[in-house]
Amino acid sequence: MQIDHIALCVRDLEAMRDFYIAHFGAVSGELYHNPRTGLRTYFLTFDGGARMELMQRPDALPGGTALREGWAHLCFALGSREAVDAAAERLRNAGCTVESGPRVTGDGYYESCVLDPEGNRVELMA
Repeated sequence: MQIDHIALCVRDLEAMRDFYIAHFGAVSGELYHNPRTGLRTYFLTFDGGARMELMQRPDALPGGTALREGWAHLCFALGSREAVDAAAERLRNAGCTVESGPRVTGDGYYESCVLDPEGNRVELMA
């Protein structure tokens, strides 16, 4: 068994799509729209085959940036400390919030944590 994709409900579908394309090399599928429910989605595919479904519905409740029950973050393995450093700096220069790091965590990982445009945590790991 393998996970096929994760889904993230977002406020600004196009901005979130553009963020993951520009900063993480995602390839976007076509926009899906269900006129009955108002649901709009894009499937994004990343290197290695991982997929994310960005979803927007008019009846979705707004979220916050504080840690809450449910998913805590999305992690991208970048392969080296240098790649983590470069990605964190590139995202900082693009105006993204770098929440932590780059640093060695207590459990020995080298990582940095950034926020996407809607405040979701994205971990960059060596």
